[in-house]
Order: sequence, then structure tokens, then C-alpha cells
Amino acid sequence: MVLPVYGYGHPLLRKVSEEITPEYPGLPELIQNMFETMKASNGVGLAAPQIGLNIRLFVIDAAPYADEIDKQYPLRGVFINPEIIEETGEPWTFEEGCLSIPDIHEDVERPPVVRIRYQNEQFEHFDKVYDGMLARIIQHEYDHLEGIMFVDHVSNLRRMVLRKRLGDIVQGRITPGYKMKYASVKR
Repeated sequence: MVLPVYGYGHPLLRKVSEEITPEYPGLPELIQNMFETMKASNGVGLAAPQIGLNIRLFVIDAAPYADEIDKQYPLRGVFINPEIIEETGEPWTFEEGCLSIPDIHEDVERPPVVRIRYQNEQFEHFDKVYDGMLARIIQHEYDHLEGIMFVDHVSNLRRMVLRKRLGDIVQGRITPGYKMKYASVKR
């Protein structure tokens, strides 16, 4: 089932998410719904807060960047209770977007390598290092679990330039082509 994506300005997007256990109700269906929502919205990652759940869970599908990703890495993944241990390397800039902030893309600097501990959908533990585009996608989605959005990484001047467009998202004055739930609009 495709779920509505919570838009910029919704208070839930600014909360630090809570860990879950294998007993979390309906987890397999939730993960499936997150993948469906991400695909329907043309995203490469989706964090639980973006669908209104304050839990430490995100999914990724980096298939659109398959040519840029080392074949040793899977393109799809489920990250439960993740914890970034280390980010290393000379930061690189890439234009990021976000399903919660439709039609806005900005250059964001991030380190190219990330070490992350997490559990998969079977709650098996992993401690892995990712680099390049996969590292960036993971860092972006992880930020959502910490109440951080990609526009927080751009300069104050750029945020001022974006203020009206961000306000339009808060007010629901946008039509992104997928279901959204806005901070100031009851739909």
C-alpha cells in the first residue's frame, strides 16, 4: 500500500526516532509499504518518520545509481535501529532532494564513507562500511531518524532563498505527484 509522505514542516520530521524490537506490530507489511511508497514517489530512500512513524527504520533502493555503485553492495536494503559509527574522507558535494521536500534540490556536502551498525528485517546485526552514492543515501535517510533534513546542511543564505518554497510545502500549496500529508493542511 502506498502511504502519504509527510511534508516539510510537520513536527514529527524533527523528532529523534525511537528503537524498535522484533515484536513491532506489522513490521513486514510496513517494510513492504515503505518500498511501495518509495517506488511510487520515485525515491531512492524512505525513512519511517516520512510516513508518520517515529521509529528507527529506513529503506533504500539505489537502483537508479547502479552504474555508480560497486557491485559488491546490494542496491536495496532495510536498516533497523541504525547507528552511524564513523564518517570519513574528504567531503564531496552532490545535489540532493527529498520526498518530504518536493521539487527542491540543493548541493549538500557529505563524507564519502560511512560505517554503520544496524539490523535487517530479521533483526540480524550488521556493522558495515559503505561508500560513494550508497553512503550518501544512507546518511540522508539516517538524518531523518535524527530529526535532520537535507536543507539543514545548506547555508543560511540558501535557506532564506528557499523560504517561500518551503512555506508552500508547509501550507500544502504544491502538487508533487504522490500522496502527501502537510503540516498546516488537514486532508
